[in-house]
Amino acid sequence: MTDRAALTPDLKIAVVGCGVWGGNHIRTLAGLGALGAVCDRNPDKANAMVEANGGVALSFEDMLADETIDGVVLALPPHEHAEAALAVIAAGKHLFVEKPIALSVEDARRVVDAAEASRLTAMTGHVLRYHPAFEALADLVAGGQLGEIRYIHSHRLGLGRFHSENDALWDIAPHDLSLIMALTGERPVEVHGEGSAVLNHLSDFAHLHLRFPSGVKSHVFTSRLNPYRERRLTVIGSKAMAVFEDMEPWDRKLAVYHHEVWEDENGFQSKMVDPEYIAIDEGMPLASELRHFLHCIETGETPRTPVADGLAVIEILSQGTVRHD
Repeated sequence: MTDRAALTPDLKIAVVGCGVWGGNHIRTLAGLGALGAVCDRNPDKANAMVEANGGVALSFEDMLADETIDGVVLALPPHEHAEAALAVIAAGKHLFVEKPIALSVEDARRVVDAAEASRLTAMTGHVLRYHPAFEALADLVAGGQLGEIRYIHSHRLGLGRFHSENDALWDIAPHDLSLIMALTGERPVEVHGEGSAVLNHLSDFAHLHLRFPSGVKSHVFTSRLNPYRERRLTVIGSKAMAVFEDMEPWDRKLAVYHHEVWEDENGFQSKMVDPEYIAIDEGMPLASELRHFLHCIETGETPRTPVADGLAVIEILSQGTVRHD
């Protein structure tokens, strides 16, 4: 599903933010031959990234004024994304903004409105939409191999990455909300959230319960205070069930279960069978995502994950947020 056409080598992208995820963008764009500049409020960090990966170190303001920069990747603390995104669009540069694109519906809508008025490519960073295992899962759903989708649940658990501005729900759930909406092709009509604040006033555990217009129900469980890591998305259909487990090796990341369930005179019966593992091409989702961003800049195509998708996710998060005193 991801465009793999040859890229125009003249496109130059700046990355704003040299944190963990910003560093991933910098290295990936360098590998694609598209890294133009690096920005960080700490010049030493920017200079170190440039020394290791190429490009030039610029201030944010100088980067916006640089006509050789075609697009900008924002990998900042989420509360800084909206204002930076608006500045990028105002400068006439194509935009890629990591999730969440803002910490309020109002700010996210400002970004979407500005992007739509500009006609620039404006994309949000929902990297798992470009994961080969998820792309294969989406093909299974679209092709009807799982039958009618009845229920989708996700578990994204681990320890750490504590933030002072956003809780486990806002930090982790955007991944799975994007995946679930892509599979259903719908936005939920009901959202109910539950959370637990253990360390401070921010939820370290969060649950979201969703209902979609088609009748599909979904459950999202996120935690950053869990003793083990889990990255699992499960889709229950009328014909089969599928599990995308990103902690598994590549040959076991996507499994389809053809379990049987039937009703007879003794009630409901079931039969379990061994999973069928779906062969997928190994590939780095971030490279596919950034390649897609470059492709959309070149062609004018609408991104698979436009900033409007980022707004939809934030609307759900806002409905499901649990306040703690």
